[in-house]
Amino acid sequence: MDLLQEIQRRRTFGIISHPDAGKTTLTEKLLLFGGAIQEAGAVKSNKIKKGATSDFMEIERQRGISVATSVLAFVYKDKKINILDTPGHKDFAEDTFRTLTAVDSVIVVIDVAKGVEEQTEKLVEVCRMRNIPMIVFINKLDREGKDAFDLLDEVEQKLGLKVIPLSFPIGMGYDFKGIYNIWDKKINLFSAGSKTVVSDGIEFDNVNDPELDEMIGSEAAEQLREELELVEEVYPGFDKDAYLKGDLQPVFFGSALNNFGVKELLDCFIDIAPAPLPKMSDTRLVDSKEKKFTGFVFKIHANMDPKHRDRLAFVKIVSGIFKRNTNYLHVKLGKKMKFSSPNAFFAEKKEIVDESFPGDIVGLHDTGNFKIGDTLTEGEILEFKGIPSFSPEHFRYVNNADPMKAKQLAKGLDQLMDEGVAQLFTLDLNGRKVIGTVGALQFEVIQYRLEHEYGAKCSYENVNVHKACWVDAEDENNEEYKEFKRVKQRYLAKDKKGQLVFLADSAFTVQMTQQKYPTVKLHFVSEFN
Repeated sequence: MDLLQEIQRRRTFGIISHPDAGKTTLTEKLLLFGGAIQEAGAVKSNKIKKGATSDFMEIERQRGISVATSVLAFVYKDKKINILDTPGHKDFAEDTFRTLTAVDSVIVVIDVAKGVEEQTEKLVEVCRMRNIPMIVFINKLDREGKDAFDLLDEVEQKLGLKVIPLSFPIGMGYDFKGIYNIWDKKINLFSAGSKTVVSDGIEFDNVNDPELDEMIGSEAAEQLREELELVEEVYPGFDKDAYLKGDLQPVFFGSALNNFGVKELLDCFIDIAPAPLPKMSDTRLVDSKEKKFTGFVFKIHANMDPKHRDRLAFVKIVSGIFKRNTNYLHVKLGKKMKFSSPNAFFAEKKEIVDESFPGDIVGLHDTGNFKIGDTLTEGEILEFKGIPSFSPEHFRYVNNADPMKAKQLAKGLDQLMDEGVAQLFTLDLNGRKVIGTVGALQFEVIQYRLEHEYGAKCSYENVNVHKACWVDAEDENNEEYKEFKRVKQRYLAKDKKGQLVFLADSAFTVQMTQQKYPTVKLHFVSEFN
């Protein structure tokens, strides 16, 4: 199979939602239909040892939430599908934002009872800014929830989307009878007995056929006919080009927990979702069909396998073929590197691959050469842009709780900071270490991972910091800069790269500092140089 055929076979997408909308359950069921797993893990139940496939970190299994993006790949109907399952919790949003730079399309999961929630709004806004094609999946139809039309209105108004339902529910909650698949003109009946048996779908071109009344009862049949008529009048017809440009969003209804409506979603998805797309670099647009290899690191994960202390850099391939044991240029370091065991993923299971194609995600074993956003090429000097870096909002001193394990603590902090989950600042005055994170829950995850993956214990102490500001002086010998350093000495620290950071205690302090020292520039993200 040549490069172009391999590209056309691939679909790389992310699943996003508010916590608890059923995102990880949907991922499980997609894997189930793809034949990648034989039995879905109960994501909810912590009593069941068999956790969800995508939640492979120990802390995720205990808490029943996803705290890191996981990568899963499977083949369905000869299409190679790469799923990036992202954390829904807002404290881990930056991992999700970075992952969105590596996907070609997105599935947004919405809870039928709760409708559009705050975190979904933020994530969809990022997708809209980048014109990422989106499909909406309204989940948990076997529970009582909002009216289908009200939900479609809410999605349009709150998320600013233009929707087109491609399936429609027959009843809801206790009265849920099934789904009419508008895309395939089929009816799927929900078995009232066990509520988990799914019919393959009965071809049904004409909803006015009296047979429909026999199947679902005349009242439900009449209601469905009225609703489908309304759908036809109110919503535009499906236009694939508009969907691919991010101007139109298809909507599917279902219940991931009961496998219901998931196959319809998957079948339509592989039909309409885009193959790997071109990506903008700092010098030019890189087309996925180009022969020469390019790719970028969007995630780093320390300790994928705690027994081996390995660290993996996740690389999204943008163009060309990535080959094992071949020299590639690490653009930022300006040096050639080759990789003897690049991995393809199935959650924590990994297998070594000889070749990977655009759209694929490969894991490269890393000894500390990679940072998030680094680019690999066959020799061309270019860097892919748009990997966001965030200014922390929560700060705490980190103390060593076990003096015998100082080395392990230093190594653990060093590796976890490289993942981009948090940032480490060392105060100039006394060398104390301060951790800054975007979400408060990150502190708990760091503490847990330090203990269970590195055998180090830490405790936290509150520190009065409002904002981390990276310092950029026009002239370091300038008297104004010297005075700034002298006056603000106790608030100055170095980040992991050795850059000077001003840890301001309030918004007022930031404002006054900017007024008093105009030649000293303060940046709120560390990507200014």
